[in-house]
Amino acid sequence: MSGQVDESCVLTKGPWTHRFVGANGSRFHVVEAGTGPLVLFLHGFPEFWWAWHDIIPRVADAGFRAVAIDLRGYGASDKPPRGYDGYTMAADVTGLIRALGERSAMIVGAGAGGMIGWAAAAFHPKMVSRLVVLGAAHPLRLRAALFADPRGQVAASAPLLRFQVPRYEHVLTRRDAEAVGELLERWGGHPWVESPDFADYARRCRDAMQIPQAAFCALEAYRWVFRSALRLQGYRFVKLMQRPLITPTLQLHGAQDTATLPRTAQGSGRYVVAPYEWRLIPDAGHFLPQEATELVTGEILRWIKT
Repeated sequence: MSGQVDESCVLTKGPWTHRFVGANGSRFHVVEAGTGPLVLFLHGFPEFWWAWHDIIPRVADAGFRAVAIDLRGYGASDKPPRGYDGYTMAADVTGLIRALGERSAMIVGAGAGGMIGWAAAAFHPKMVSRLVVLGAAHPLRLRAALFADPRGQVAASAPLLRFQVPRYEHVLTRRDAEAVGELLERWGGHPWVESPDFADYARRCRDAMQIPQAAFCALEAYRWVFRSALRLQGYRFVKLMQRPLITPTLQLHGAQDTATLPRTAQGSGRYVVAPYEWRLIPDAGHFLPQEATELVTGEILRWIKT
């Protein structure tokens, strides 16, 4: 299907509004429902805003302005060749909060979006009033595990190491983006992967990754993590991330998560001086919004209402 897909494949109709918002020098596709305090949803890899399609209406019905975005380089958002470093992607989030007419927001991030949520709360604490992280360790916990846990997190991160290979985006998208489906299957919990819902979700993610330049942009964020590790920019990022978080933070993690191991994520609370909770979700893997929709929605609403 490669070469036949365009951004229209992510503009699915539903109880929400699609629009485009300029922030931090780029144009972002946002999906919005409801009115009230702003809750900003950040998807993970290899996904797009659709990761939140079941949760957006429920949060909107609870009295919030629920906004899911396509991250820089994904879906119908701009796909510039640069800007996939931790600083810029955190600034994308806070720029969007301002562009949406708010001074602050509650952020809910899953996977790669959770990593961005950690960074946004650390760099711009006054703009993030609540943080919910799903399936993502604090960046410094992940960094430590990549050095100290060769049989665990290093082995689990093998696909990310392959992303460093030049032009690997062509591997990701060949044969109708077969590799995207394989990653979803590898990282997802068994009950979800074996459910009737999995095939439709994988199909949507495979199509979205075949939008021109999307695969390259998605991999650039992972390439920056490894490229910056031994560079001054990476050292500065680590120093900034050492700031204790003053944002109340809820961390949810799947017990079957094979992308970010539970033992890697569990120590993240040491970086939070505000109220913090950790909850391990049994029988779930890396994609909690799909795998445990009811539970995740309830936990999000509990946290953002307090």
